[in-house]
Amino acid sequence: MRSEPLWRSVVVVSAMAAAFLLLPGCKSTPRVDWNTRIGTYTFDRAVTELGPPDKSAKLSDGKTVAEWVKHARSGLSFGLGTGYAGGSTGVGVGAGTSTGYGEHVLELTFGPDGKLVSWSRNY
Repeated sequence: MRSEPLWRSVVVVSAMAAAFLLLPGCKSTPRVDWNTRIGTYTFDRAVTELGPPDKSAKLSDGKTVAEWVKHARSGLSFGLGTGYAGGSTGVGVGAGTSTGYGEHVLELTFGPDGKLVSWSRNY
């Protein structure tokens, strides 16, 4: 049986590592400063920007409480390695994810005039 020279494994691993480093990363959007939107941000604008709320309720005092829920998946890992034993070389690649999902909830309360009066979030 013929084995690959060690340098070929090193080249393969280096090329794979370079390819993963060149992949574009996730761009996060800046956090909204909800305090600056109190009194001016409207329910209609929220629906336009965030989509329809997942839950909403009209209160007896005329306020509307609306919640937007985002399901977040957490945990991603990636591993890459080489090995040399008994005249043979090898390359290993592995990936794993956690099974946990979390909910990020944004709650906005709008006054009878449709303008934001308070907000909260759990993330």
